[in-house]
Amino acid sequence: METLLPFALLCFTSFFTLTNPLGTMPVFLTMTHGLSEKERKNIIARATLVAFITLMVFVFTGQFLFKFFGLSANGFRIAGGVIIFKIGYDMLQARYTSIKLKDEEIKTYADDISVSPLGIPILCGPGAIANAIVLMQDANSFEMKGVLVVVIAVVYLISFFVLRASTRLVKIIGETGNNVMMRLMGLILMVIAVECFVSGAKPILIAILKQSL
Repeated sequence: METLLPFALLCFTSFFTLTNPLGTMPVFLTMTHGLSEKERKNIIARATLVAFITLMVFVFTGQFLFKFFGLSANGFRIAGGVIIFKIGYDMLQARYTSIKLKDEEIKTYADDISVSPLGIPILCGPGAIANAIVLMQDANSFEMKGVLVVVIAVVYLISFFVLRASTRLVKIIGETGNNVMMRLMGLILMVIAVECFVSGAKPILIAILKQSL
């Protein structure tokens, strides 16, 4: 229990920050401008479901991908840390990453924005995928793996309700409040990214030093 609680907190904090439903609200409202409330609800439901299923695929096939492509978990931690750090840094500047905002993508997939770009890569981007694979690698027991899956489901459930209430929430929070929250989440995400990078680089550096001695 002592191990599960910190792990669950780490999973929730990292995934909620990477999914960033509060920061996604203005983007969602812009993309669905002119649509009815019913159409918006359908888009939100499909988007969160697509994002959740996509992330689950990578959670359970991440280890297979490592073996198939001959990748190391530590190398992926380093790459994931860099990606997550970049996303966190952009959030700290209160701006969206180029991964999330591409006008040409919004126009291209206007017919079904629930899959792309809203579901992928806004709600389930490379940062979330990298984080999912790394945390699954770190989950040493069946209970921890179960906690990871449950936390991801809870995060997307929260994202669903947040986006459903986006019209009202944007008015309550305001642009300043949204920017403050985005900066705070960005800072937390950068700390998580550094921890991820160090945990991947440390074993590699130790192995190099042992070989050189």
